[in-house]
Amino acid sequence: METQDNTAQATPFERIGGEDKVRALVDRFYDLMDLEPRYAELRSAHGTELERARQNLFWFLCGWLGGPDHYTSRFGHPRLKMRHMPFKIGITERDQWLEAMDQAMGEMGVDATLRARLKESFTGTADWMRNTPG
Repeated sequence: METQDNTAQATPFERIGGEDKVRALVDRFYDLMDLEPRYAELRSAHGTELERARQNLFWFLCGWLGGPDHYTSRFGHPRLKMRHMPFKIGITERDQWLEAMDQAMGEMGVDATLRARLKESFTGTADWMRNTPG
């Protein structure tokens, strides 16, 4: 039986359910971009192929959530802002990214407390990533 103390000490990676659940979350996030017209600008910003983006986000989130550092072991420091400079990221793309990720977390059954905490962290990072006015 998991106690409240154990939940508080578990990493977000563990609380989500490990690599399989992170993979499912990332896959759902990218699937939503293709399925939901309200994410059209975000989808457009990703170009024609999503497989590399799916893999990179999976690797990144595993480490960022407190699991294995797949991304940094392959590429070094994430340097998120620099790596995203080739892509238009404005308010619309930021907001669509946040909405799609929140929808994916909800559909994947991420615990409400953890979901709120992650959404807050994602919001700060997504806003910092903007490189286009408006």
